[in-house]
Amino acid sequence: MAHIQVPEGVPGIRSLVMFRPETGKYLYDLAEVLLRGESPIAQADRELIAAYVSRRNECVFCSSSHAAAARCLYGEDDTTVDVVLKDMNAANISPKLKTLLNIAGKVQILGKEVKQEDIDAAKALDATDKEIHDAVLIAAAFSMFNRYVDGLASLTPTDPEAYKEMGKRMVQGYALPQKPVDS
Repeated sequence: MAHIQVPEGVPGIRSLVMFRPETGKYLYDLAEVLLRGESPIAQADRELIAAYVSRRNECVFCSSSHAAAARCLYGEDDTTVDVVLKDMNAANISPKLKTLLNIAGKVQILGKEVKQEDIDAAKALDATDKEIHDAVLIAAAFSMFNRYVDGLASLTPTDPEAYKEMGKRMVQGYALPQKPVDS
């Protein structure tokens, strides 16, 4: 049960932005730009970064929902998501993506954990400044989103099927949910 009075039965951040749409709008706009907007990082990889950071933050709702979106976007390579979340270094992903996930993981701990050698390692694998920027901002934003969701104890479904449906919806974009109409 959430710590505040949010729409009943609405999971995760959706219930929180429905409670306060005047702030939620900006959070959803940020998620839309970060995960669906223009970026040299593929959408599937950006969702993976969000899921990876959320998993490290132990935010079950965000890690599960963004992992589901990443699986949808990876298509036939959807098992990549679970391998990365279990052991990023063992995953069959590009070395460049591994360096971006490494940077994101350091941001999740504390921004100052990112060192010049982390940036140099990414750049040695042709990561651009924009890719590094986007990985850092996704990690920072999702650390905030995770704390928002868990700090208010929003509803976290336990059924994996619920996340599959969320993932399909999230792939379509991040539109502010509407409050249910009272009958």
